[in-house]
Amino acid sequence: MSTRSGNALRNEDDHPNYLRNMILNFSSDLEKRRRRDGTLKSGSDVEPGHLKVDIAEMYARDNSKEHHTELYELVNDASPTTILRRGLPFFFALRFDRAYDATKDSLRLQFDLGESAQRPQNRSFICCHPLRGPDGPRPAVTKETRVILPVTDKKEMTSQTTQWDVKIHREDDKTVTLQVKIPATAQVGLWRCLVQIGFTGSDVKSDFLCKDDIYILFNPWCPDDAVFMDHEDSRKEYVLNETGKVWTGSARKPLGRRWIFGQFDDAVLPGAMYLLELSKLSHAERGSPVKIARAISAVINANDDLGLLVGNWSNDYRDGIAPHSWTGSVAIFEQYLKSGGRPVKYGQCWVFSATTVTVCRTLGIPCRSVTNYVSAHDTDSSLTVDKYFDIHGEEIQGGPDGHCSDSCWNYHVWNDAWMSRPDLPKGNGGWQVIDATPQEQSDALFRCGPASVEAVKRGKVGLAYDTPFIFAEVNADVCHFQEDTNSDWGFSALNISQYTVGKRLVTKRVGVDDDEGDADLEDITDQYKYTEGSELERLTVLNAVRGVEKAKQYYNLPKEEEEDISFSLVEIDTVPYGEGFAVTVHLHNKSEAARTVSAVLSASSVYYTGVTVHLLKRAQRQFVLQPNQREVLQVDISLNEYLDKMVDHGLVKIYAMANVQETKQTWGAEDDFSFKKPKLNVQCVQDPPRLGQESQVTFSFLNPLPVILTECQFTIEGHGLQRPKNVNYSDVKPEAGAPRTTQERTTTDESFQTKQTNKSRTSYVFPAHSPPLWVVCSPVRSTKDSYHNLVKTPARRRRGGYYFQRVARYKRLF
Repeated sequence: MSTRSGNALRNEDDHPNYLRNMILNFSSDLEKRRRRDGTLKSGSDVEPGHLKVDIAEMYARDNSKEHHTELYELVNDASPTTILRRGLPFFFALRFDRAYDATKDSLRLQFDLGESAQRPQNRSFICCHPLRGPDGPRPAVTKETRVILPVTDKKEMTSQTTQWDVKIHREDDKTVTLQVKIPATAQVGLWRCLVQIGFTGSDVKSDFLCKDDIYILFNPWCPDDAVFMDHEDSRKEYVLNETGKVWTGSARKPLGRRWIFGQFDDAVLPGAMYLLELSKLSHAERGSPVKIARAISAVINANDDLGLLVGNWSNDYRDGIAPHSWTGSVAIFEQYLKSGGRPVKYGQCWVFSATTVTVCRTLGIPCRSVTNYVSAHDTDSSLTVDKYFDIHGEEIQGGPDGHCSDSCWNYHVWNDAWMSRPDLPKGNGGWQVIDATPQEQSDALFRCGPASVEAVKRGKVGLAYDTPFIFAEVNADVCHFQEDTNSDWGFSALNISQYTVGKRLVTKRVGVDDDEGDADLEDITDQYKYTEGSELERLTVLNAVRGVEKAKQYYNLPKEEEEDISFSLVEIDTVPYGEGFAVTVHLHNKSEAARTVSAVLSASSVYYTGVTVHLLKRAQRQFVLQPNQREVLQVDISLNEYLDKMVDHGLVKIYAMANVQETKQTWGAEDDFSFKKPKLNVQCVQDPPRLGQESQVTFSFLNPLPVILTECQFTIEGHGLQRPKNVNYSDVKPEAGAPRTTQERTTTDESFQTKQTNKSRTSYVFPAHSPPLWVVCSPVRSTKDSYHNLVKTPARRRRGGYYFQRVARYKRLF
């Protein structure tokens, strides 16, 4: 074996040890910060006669103001950590044992990404810090993961934006203050600084390893950075905003879940750096936001490695935490670090998306959460979603051969990350789709993107990465097939209307926060696709079909037969929990002859992924429509018919199908809606609360259902106010149907003291002068062991966005 290949193999074998040391260090540091036990000290002795470094001061807090990193808790810790953005200079000082003499003293700086040049033999020292030992990736000048900067007496630094540089800013007796320029293309990660000292003209050098870690991040304020974002309002929203909404619900009634991203928390940035190491993305490629975004989409899920979150759509969360119980990312990262990098249980798409926002923003990549209502999951690259039904109108899971896994999720949540795309033709920069939810493999890993939103809109499915899959998610045609004994292959196609894939795409609006409604919702459908049904939209789909070989057979469709009966499924916006609802179809025979119609209407509870759980009710009828006659078909579903059959998110799927005997006309339609959740009232006893003063807050709601909720629990979280906290609560009595004057409110009181405010967003007031608070009340089980309930709200007095749900009839604790 050659020396080169042997070294490469050794580096690969060393990587698990490097990762183990890194997570142990981050976990230890987090625990120390929690207990305030002190800090690590490091340094090295120098040979007599040489200039000796006594202290290296990185000015972490002073530099943070210029680098827009002053909000990081690590910067404001008792032992501040240096967090910098590339494309900007920073200052740091060296105090020597004597005055520095440029004529006889040789001074140079060495910055390493990965293992430091200093390699002590003491293994216990190695375990204290992952980047101080021989187990990590080897920095190299040729890979730009090692930078060597001689300190000279020059007055100006280079104007090249892609080069490192250093100059002496000030000399004061034994102290030399240096200014170091970080290029706008520098690799993002955890760097170390080594000061090398000697005599001019001598090869003998002494090393001083600065004890401080240096985090270098992307810089959306720098025009030369690939993630540069031009408008300050956008940077405040997509980089600095620590809270926001992740949208669920339905296209007609979007529901904003409040989420604390917490990208500046002291557990998040170390966790993000560890995840980057876990991705095995080479250090040489970490200057590219494209490569890093792709790596993030792989390590947020734990399918291929020990990533952050385990996905679970089974409705059984007994060995972890239910996805809908999370209120923010901080608790997830804390659990991940404290467990030594063990994946956290559990997440679903909006949790994967919210934590992706956290990781991107903590690294400096502008990022937003995007919800696609009626999101297609095309598993066979046909750009269609195929659904099969038996003669009774019941969906055949897996299709006729059991191998069709296509589905339409009621909604799916992914992310847009902002960056230039020098790897693609011009015009494809800007927002890029990344999706950390493990759906399909891409290059042998569960990851997706980044794919240019502009490329998706224009049907350019040949551009990297995963553009065909994302294009199908917002543009696929839904094809319904029903059993037909007269068909050669046993099924006949139904014409479908009303259920449009990519029906609506939304995100949080820049600079707007609506605590009661959805004024902070921004509809970005037009950024992803042309108007549904327009000529441009159809041309775009056909353009995409040309680039997907398998899709061509599906789009060479015959002309539609003449239709003389119109069908219309009445859409349901939302239904309050505890009330019944109806499935309604309007028919009109527009012909001059009688028509025999067979129709099937059904309603089922579904997971948000579109998977059917329980049939609530189905009705089948055949009747004759006279010429020009109008008819209304209606199926009523009462509370008792759905009470024990609902699951996560309270979603209902409606199917309607019909065929006309005389003309062979077929029709199919589908719709979905979610139940409306009860209002959670929040009242601050001391109005208004003030910074540094304790305030008492009361949370209350009414149970609208005729069941007792038991083993209830509130989860409370507020950035700068309260770390995630669970509060157990007694049984909640059934109040549905009781007179308004006699209803008893479920109430709990908590006291809080506001510790900090956030200058980047004025709506961090609670309710006037402090950060916001989020509360989850989750009654876990009813007396019938069949009822789970979740209510969620931020703790301002005018909050909207509550979550209330029932899940399967089993004894399950979240």
